[in-house]
Amino acid sequence: MNALSRLSPEVRQYLVVTANYWAFTLTDGALRMLVVLHFHQLGYSPLQIAMLFLFYEIFGVITNLVGGWLGARLGLNRTMNIGLALQVVALLLLTVPSTWLVVPWVMAAQALSGIAKDLNKMSAKSSIKLLVPADAQGTLYKWVALLTGSKNALKGVGFFLGGLLLVWLGFRGAVLAMAAVLAMIWIASLILLKKDLGKAKAKPKFKEMLSKSRAINILSAARLFLFGARDVWFVVALPVYLASTFGWDHWRVGGFLAAWIIGYGIVQSFAPLFTGRAQGQMPDGRAALVWALLLAGLPAAIALGLGTSLSAQWVLLGGLMVFGVLFAVNSSLHSYLIVSYAKEDGVSLDVGFYYMSNAMGRLLGTVLSGWMYQSYGIEACLWVSSLFVSLAALISVGLPRHIQAGTAGG
Repeated sequence: MNALSRLSPEVRQYLVVTANYWAFTLTDGALRMLVVLHFHQLGYSPLQIAMLFLFYEIFGVITNLVGGWLGARLGLNRTMNIGLALQVVALLLLTVPSTWLVVPWVMAAQALSGIAKDLNKMSAKSSIKLLVPADAQGTLYKWVALLTGSKNALKGVGFFLGGLLLVWLGFRGAVLAMAAVLAMIWIASLILLKKDLGKAKAKPKFKEMLSKSRAINILSAARLFLFGARDVWFVVALPVYLASTFGWDHWRVGGFLAAWIIGYGIVQSFAPLFTGRAQGQMPDGRAALVWALLLAGLPAAIALGLGTSLSAQWVLLGGLMVFGVLFAVNSSLHSYLIVSYAKEDGVSLDVGFYYMSNAMGRLLGTVLSGWMYQSYGIEACLWVSSLFVSLAALISVGLPRHIQAGTAGG
């Protein structure tokens, strides 16, 4: 406690924000794995499983747009705490008797969880902009990379935790345990999080939700296709393929997906070392273009490899590990650029608009993941992934080449 009291108020708030984000991420990753594995076990088709996440992604799109406006009006502390509370409610909705767990009920619970997740993420990412001086772009990049990387590493732990809890406690017991722990985190957050963090000086109007910055609009469009490229194979196709084609049990499926996400998160945390910050250079739009181009052909190469005599496990799993490294750097670059481009007053408006595009990419990828896999197989999912990354690279050509600290980048 003495060590904590010696920290600056900004660092203490950063730690509270990060702890909230971590706790939420664990439950979010675990819940996703629980739903995929539990309903696959019940005999649901890949497309039916994808539909369970439809409202999760749709409401994520809406929440990011409206949530940025709410954050600017109410303060990011309130939107973050509302997100935590809604996730507790979403988890409790899934503790009902198994006969109630029909598709509409699960979709409604997932809708609440989608709202909660994106309120929490938008609040956490926006908060960092306010805790770092405008002229400290290197520190900003480092803090964003650490928050994003640690979050994704914990999401991987959440995937493993979901598979583990499903074996140990069953679906209902696992969800109830997570709701109880997150409720305690929510109470602590109500007490510790600074009041009025992120509230805009001038009350933004509802029509101001759409970004007026050209840089943010371009970056948002690139983000949509970048995350669609990941989720088109990752959300439904990969776990179902591992279980049905390779014959893996819940432990192995959850373990591999957890390892992938954890490794991806670790690489994100160290992304500043790969993109020039160690040499005193801050990345710009050109860096986003170059790293997208490096990733673009990889999913297609994996799809081609699956059609050869090579071991499918080595081709798919090895290829996806390389994909994880390159995708992590791309994602970390984007996360830094949006926080850097965003206006300081009402930062959540710009960040919320950007993550709305992120959620739209996840929505598109999730639906395609179930439909493409069920209709054409995992190779088709990988070809679509390559196409989406190529589109993200093409869009990134329009990004500014030099970032000006404290501007909207437009």
